[in-house]
Amino acid sequence: MIRPLGLAFALLAAVPLAAQPVEPRFTPDAFRAHVAFLADDLLEGRDIGSRGHEIAARYVAQRFAALGLKPAGVEGGWLQPIRFQETVRSGPKGQVTISGPAGAKTWEHGTEVVVGLNPTMPTGEVSAPLVFVGYGLEAPAMGTDDYRGLDVTGKIVVLLDGFPAGLPAEAAAHLVATKRMVAAAHGAIGMISVSTRDSAKRQSWASVVRNGNGKNYRWLRDGKPVFDGAAVRQSASANTPVAEAIFAGAPKSFAAVQAEAAKKGVRPRGFALRTSARIAQSASTRFIDSPNVAAVLPGADPKLASEYVVLSAHLDHIGISPERPGDTAQTDRINNGALDNAAGIATMLEVARAMAEAPDRPRRSVLFIATTGEEKGLLGADYYARNPTVPKAAIVGNVDLDMPLLLYKFTDVTAFGADHSTLGPLVAAAVKPMGIALSPDPMPEETIFVRSDHYSFVKQGVPAVLLATGFANGGGEQWRKFLGGDYHHPGDDMSQKIDWASGARYAEANWRITRAMANADTAPRWYKGDFFGDLFAAGAEKAALPK
Repeated sequence: MIRPLGLAFALLAAVPLAAQPVEPRFTPDAFRAHVAFLADDLLEGRDIGSRGHEIAARYVAQRFAALGLKPAGVEGGWLQPIRFQETVRSGPKGQVTISGPAGAKTWEHGTEVVVGLNPTMPTGEVSAPLVFVGYGLEAPAMGTDDYRGLDVTGKIVVLLDGFPAGLPAEAAAHLVATKRMVAAAHGAIGMISVSTRDSAKRQSWASVVRNGNGKNYRWLRDGKPVFDGAAVRQSASANTPVAEAIFAGAPKSFAAVQAEAAKKGVRPRGFALRTSARIAQSASTRFIDSPNVAAVLPGADPKLASEYVVLSAHLDHIGISPERPGDTAQTDRINNGALDNAAGIATMLEVARAMAEAPDRPRRSVLFIATTGEEKGLLGADYYARNPTVPKAAIVGNVDLDMPLLLYKFTDVTAFGADHSTLGPLVAAAVKPMGIALSPDPMPEETIFVRSDHYSFVKQGVPAVLLATGFANGGGEQWRKFLGGDYHHPGDDMSQKIDWASGARYAEANWRITRAMANADTAPRWYKGDFFGDLFAAGAEKAALPK
């Protein structure tokens, strides 16, 4: 059950400060040493395809080797190489032209329109009539079927941003992420997004333009970029003046549609528009190579050793920021990524060390994966989950470590996704002896569950959670401060007041969780009736919801 944010904070405030010492095999110095190397200026922010990322990958591989783990990359090695395509705008600016009862008008990318990038068609255009399809969602079981009765074959669909009120936030976030695929499945060849009143409040048009100027990255299969919904050949986002032109002469104006969408319990129905559009884009591409790093600790139980539990963390960060006006030779432009996510990698390495040095091996095999391309769209994890180096059906659970905030003494953790599977109570029981509480998601409106590497495993039917330090004991304030300051900024470096004892404590917590998952009599299971379990693991055995 998703709790309101206010209730979550009330619950967190009641969590007592734990006094238990860190398990002796985890030390602040060992944790700090990993972070200090990975976040050093020498590695220049570990961007994919960079020398710094390659150095980091080899550091992780050699640590695995020193621990006596088995290589789980390709061809008997530690690495799983991945080739990516980078698509970047070049040549003439993208354009959107709307033609209708009032004539035709054209807008350039970065003005009142943002033209998307399709890596499978980096340069090209589409022209077609327009059809409004509401929010563009398709989930009949949830009472949403926006394409019902509409013919969009060969058309450009116009859809509202986001999702209507009343849908469960995490399920709705998945539906939003698949809008392009749904449009393609119905035969659309183009897509234009327009705002609701709510989405316009949450994100200004200036922010949409800023975010729309980035590059696009995709991993390659047989030399071609993997891009779900590629049949929608061109796409764009449109500001209010363009949206008004799109709805010119329609049964309902854009303002009327926005007003309807703002009413509680009302979901605008689609209809054919009296306008058409041309969307054009020009871009260039290049290829980048960057690896995942993978190792395995074989299990000891003859019956369970063929099953794998996964502990993952992303190794990449965002590299060096472009030079800006006013920068000098002394300006720090290296995004070191100490907390995001050298700290996650340090945790994984320390868990691997503790498990490898233990006198008793876990019953199940444990797979440790340092992924690449997370900052480009969860790409390395997506590649591994779709192309695992162990049998896909043998992967039974995943805990992902992404950006533990170690700027305070945490007393609780949040396992994003805990409500969906038996991993929730497993995590709670594993950390309880440390005096650490498992708290509810403090920000369900952010739909974190579908926004980090673990979700790549979820989409392959694997129960998974993202483990984060919680909001108790001042954590909420520290999270807000970090996300509004040093996050994705050169300030995320070793100069921060990182509590290394909390790093060791976080590593111990994940050691306990991974060990519990690997030694349990039963592998993690989705709950009966869970949206994600039913969608991605329909045939898997389910667990009853806890009382």
